[in-house]
Amino acid sequence: MSSDKGKPLRDRISKAIKGESTPGVDPDVVRELAALLDETGLTEIEFERGGVRVRVVRAAAVQMTAMPQAAPQIAQAAPGQAQPEPARRQGTVVTSPMVGTVYLSPQPGALPFVKLGDAVTDGTLCIIEAMKTMNPVPSPAAGRIAEIYVRDAQPVEFGEPLMLIE
Repeated sequence: MSSDKGKPLRDRISKAIKGESTPGVDPDVVRELAALLDETGLTEIEFERGGVRVRVVRAAAVQMTAMPQAAPQIAQAAPGQAQPEPARRQGTVVTSPMVGTVYLSPQPGALPFVKLGDAVTDGTLCIIEAMKTMNPVPSPAAGRIAEIYVRDAQPVEFGEPLMLIE
């Protein structure tokens, strides 16, 4: 593979994938695959030829989110002093019916389907793209949009809260 060092990265990787050369455990191939990860935005590349498997994985940044938990009461309130309880909004939480990408407007640059404070009855609140299909998320209840928990083009999981309708 050392004779190919002057060739473009894609040509060298293509040759290795086709079996025309064997990358072995050449550190240069690993570096080139890592560069390809950066160039394409992929997180993992793996291929096997001639019994040699090369796999390069970029470590993804782990996003930690605090989950609300019931904390035990440690401090006692003084007699006659009321502890204010955090205000919890009541209403209907709209959750994601599937895994996909949520879009708050019908197309890029367009006005959103709904915004905070809008009155809703039975229209579309947002759309979720799953497998190149746009799926509308209808309003499950009439009311006003009290909170929007997601941002446009954000990946969502099944059951993830999207909005709150009061």
